[in-house]
Amino acid sequence: MKIAAIQMVSGTRLDENLARARHWIAEAAAQGARLVSLPEYFCLMGHQDTDKLAFAERPGDLNAPIQGLLSEAARAHGLWVLGGTLPMAIEGAPTPAERVRNSTCVFAPDGTLAARYDKLHLFRYDNGREHYDEGRVLEAGEAPVTLRAAFVPSAAAPGAASDGVADGSSLRIGLSICYDLRFPELFRAMSFADGQPPLDLISVPAAFTYTTGQAHWELLLRARAVENQAYVIAAAQGGTHENGRRTWGHSMVVDPWGEVLACVPEGEGLAVADIDAARLAQVRRQLPALKHRRL
Repeated sequence: MKIAAIQMVSGTRLDENLARARHWIAEAAAQGARLVSLPEYFCLMGHQDTDKLAFAERPGDLNAPIQGLLSEAARAHGLWVLGGTLPMAIEGAPTPAERVRNSTCVFAPDGTLAARYDKLHLFRYDNGREHYDEGRVLEAGEAPVTLRAAFVPSAAAPGAASDGVADGSSLRIGLSICYDLRFPELFRAMSFADGQPPLDLISVPAAFTYTTGQAHWELLLRARAVENQAYVIAAAQGGTHENGRRTWGHSMVVDPWGEVLACVPEGEGLAVADIDAARLAQVRRQLPALKHRRL
């Protein structure tokens, strides 16, 4: 089954960013993807952190432009859409708000909202030249979120190759956002939550800085894949933005052995790869580390 990580270089105009997202979702579907992920802040990379406050949407408002696009695209193409992130209004907060949540919304192939995760860990970094502090405008989330995404075989044309999806197949997906990647206990908690089976797929939409991404992005993604014996889909911002910020990019799909299956180094594009339940089972059978966990 094909999945696709969408890499973007989002700008300051919401309508243009949504149009690019719509284009790449359609392209991923045309290439046979059954699940796609957008990057963090796919909808807006403003001149200032506070710019996002003006575009905050109410939870579950499918008439709002960002959530509406995600729902419509999922339904139109019949695929799962991991909606990068968007600024989500905080229930009960005054208008105009001083803070929002940074939220991933997952939409099922029928366009319904299947899950929402609010970023738990807020990025702060200062090396004397670059300064970031997400806590100035973001409120942290409260809990990990996982979901089970069900798939049915696609209606292939006569003679067409199967997409590898079996009846009743599903993926248990763990949601995270960017800086969360540095906290392995989050992924461990999701993998072993409430006696459920381990994660099959970890989602990491991101806008890693060029500096931190060059040093740690691939290293951390592969580590999370190996230690959780799960596939990782990491859709990223990748390039120089209108606001002058440069993001690292390198959107990728990683397999449970830590192998990078697809990668887009910089600029817009798709990292498309096949994920395989048999490969998951093989890795876990040959090296049953998840069963050897003691703490």
